[in-house]
Amino acid sequence: MTALRERPAVIRVAPRALVVGIVLFVVLFALSAVSMTTGDYPLSVLDVVKTLFGFGDTGTEFIVTTLRLPRLLLAVLVGAALAVSGGVLQSLSGNPLGSPDVIGFTQGSATGALLVIVLAHGGSTDVALGALAGGVVTALVVGLLAFRRGVQGYRLILVGIGVAAMLSALNSYLITRASMQDAYSAQAWLVGGLNGRGWEQVGPVAVVVVLLLPLAFGYGRRLSLLEMGDDAAKGLGVPVERSRGVLIAVAVVLCAVATAAAGPISFVALAAPQLAKRLARSAKPVLVCSALMGALLLVASDLVIRVVFGEKGLPVGIATGAIGGLYLMWLLSSQWRRNRG
Repeated sequence: MTALRERPAVIRVAPRALVVGIVLFVVLFALSAVSMTTGDYPLSVLDVVKTLFGFGDTGTEFIVTTLRLPRLLLAVLVGAALAVSGGVLQSLSGNPLGSPDVIGFTQGSATGALLVIVLAHGGSTDVALGALAGGVVTALVVGLLAFRRGVQGYRLILVGIGVAAMLSALNSYLITRASMQDAYSAQAWLVGGLNGRGWEQVGPVAVVVVLLLPLAFGYGRRLSLLEMGDDAAKGLGVPVERSRGVLIAVAVVLCAVATAAAGPISFVALAAPQLAKRLARSAKPVLVCSALMGALLLVASDLVIRVVFGEKGLPVGIATGAIGGLYLMWLLSSQWRRNRG
């Protein structure tokens, strides 16, 4: 391990995790550059750079600053938020299935949004607030139902899966009771995607990510110690319940805000932390690498979708959901083989 001394703390960085983080950042930057130049109206890197510095023509400025840049930034922010949320919850539950997709938080956000769309006929801002409230309320319900002398990972996952199933049924019922127009809007939102998103979605997500990601990174050491068990963590001076409460709150808000902005995009929160952990070959959570991996996965998926189907084509949530299903089957089969061995 390499120790980087600062005032007043010591930040420990595993060399391989540092290398993996740098590589992920470089690849993310390269894909972002390609994303900005790719679409129905191809641009050169020079055109994009000139436009970002205020020297582009009107048409190029509209394409870069109104269409592609907010979409790219939202992909980066949502991917990072979902990945860190998933990484925290997986670590606290001690199970790679402990992501917001599986334990109901994403479905709760969807329920909140659907209630606003179907019952209140609200606009985009109302839908986002409904999704945020739905995710937070669902997290509180799951936490209360799973609490028994603390929140244990196995019980949290089982309760979460049950709540997710009930919410999924409720969501289907709401759609069947909606008018044709509301049902269409609800189904379009449920797919999850970046089409039609602009600066009004980027701003709130950026504020939350800037505030909460450093907090999650700062709690990374406590998260590692919590994985050792409550007794061991308490013996090492960790305020267990307070730390767990802060981490769960951070994970819930990150997931809810990301879902409110882009809809329920699956797979990223489930897979990104595990992929980052395997690349870093670390037994501990690697939240910075997870954030970069989540951003990279969503930017790459959106780029592939745009190349194949055009800028207004298939929502990225469909692509991530399909990939996520394959990943989940692989994860379950590998866990089964490991348990048998």
